[in-house]
Amino acid sequence: MSTGKEIRLRRILGDGGGTLMVALDQAAVMGPVGLLGRPEEAVRLVLEGSPDSLLLTRGMFRHGLRDLPLGLGLVMRVSGGFTVLEGAREFRDRMVTGVEEALRWGADGVAAAVKFGHEMEGDFIQAVSALSDACDRWGVPLVVEAMVALRGSAGLSEEEALAVTARVAAELGADAVILKYPLKGGNLAGAVGGCPVPVLVSLQVSSGREDLVELAQRAMGDGAAGVVLDASALDREKAASLPRSLRALLE
Repeated sequence: MSTGKEIRLRRILGDGGGTLMVALDQAAVMGPVGLLGRPEEAVRLVLEGSPDSLLLTRGMFRHGLRDLPLGLGLVMRVSGGFTVLEGAREFRDRMVTGVEEALRWGADGVAAAVKFGHEMEGDFIQAVSALSDACDRWGVPLVVEAMVALRGSAGLSEEEALAVTARVAAELGADAVILKYPLKGGNLAGAVGGCPVPVLVSLQVSSGREDLVELAQRAMGDGAAGVVLDASALDREKAASLPRSLRALLE
């Protein structure tokens, strides 16, 4: 790993304890949902929880710039290219910008999604592989959101499929991998154990799961390096209090 990439990755993951990343990138797909209707306020509130890093789109970079403190890890979402208007069941992730643009905006790293088992899996893999090459050239960390289309999971359990996606993401060049916790029971110990880069677990308020702090605790028990909190369904109160609770758990 180059010196530049190592320094940037350290800013994203933090210096010690578990990593707390807050994702504020959903408006690019969903529009002005919840807290994201007011970008400046959204950034200001989640920063009260002392996250190690934020996952942002270019729009959120622009509108939240004034409140971003020095030393905060900044990851730019460089994939997307579809919205809820394209169809609720569609997933057509595309590269919409690149590493050089992310650096121009001041980002420390870039993030992209791959949905394994999807009919377009090969296209997603090819795009992220090219992105990984660019990240290596520029010394920029790559965060891969590794998703599973269970209908294409080749008969594997959800736990087994997640272990495959985490490892393949690392093989493509990811410096950190974001996974969802298994919906049908089980844990992420196998996925974490088989992945040579840090695994961060996605926490979504609207998922109908148990208390997110408890879920984060389970994930850390499985060996996860930290969590990524989806801010799209947070209200003003939870935008500050939930990151604080997660920060306390992760320290």
